[in-house]
Amino acid sequence: MLRDRKNMNKKIKKITYLGLYTAAAILLGYVESLIPIFAAVPGMKLGLANLAIILVLYHFGPSEAFMVQIVRILSVGFLFGNLFSIAFSMAGGLLSLSVMILLKRGKAFGIVGISVAGGVTHNIGQIMMASMLIKNIQIMYYLPALIIAGVLTGILIGILCMEIRKRIY
Repeated sequence: MLRDRKNMNKKIKKITYLGLYTAAAILLGYVESLIPIFAAVPGMKLGLANLAIILVLYHFGPSEAFMVQIVRILSVGFLFGNLFSIAFSMAGGLLSLSVMILLKRGKAFGIVGISVAGGVTHNIGQIMMASMLIKNIQIMYYLPALIIAGVLTGILIGILCMEIRKRIY
């Protein structure tokens, strides 16, 4: 009986934390939509919501990070975007999360390296989706700028994740 109660408390605590991380990811996605980034490449963003995704990946694991990512993408897309933004976010988000999971399992990279890989592959996923949707390969010219942006924002998000983990865990 006591063991069942402890297991139930652990599950409730986990669900509560995942709800908080999901809410944080949605909130960060909204805040990011309010930040005007004047860049030569349309759709360039900081990737603030990835803070929550990486923290969930490290604290809970891949399946939980996947769930939070899906809920975040759909929530932010339906609340603040449209079907195209959902398609772009889904392509970038799932590709980047898959790469981050693989790199984390390999243990060759730290949080900053994994965050950089996530930022770069998120942009690659989005540009691939854009290329398929508009049926024009010329959009790939944006890729070098997006890769640079992914590296820079990945470093920033990775450093923030490290600092948050130091303070929370």
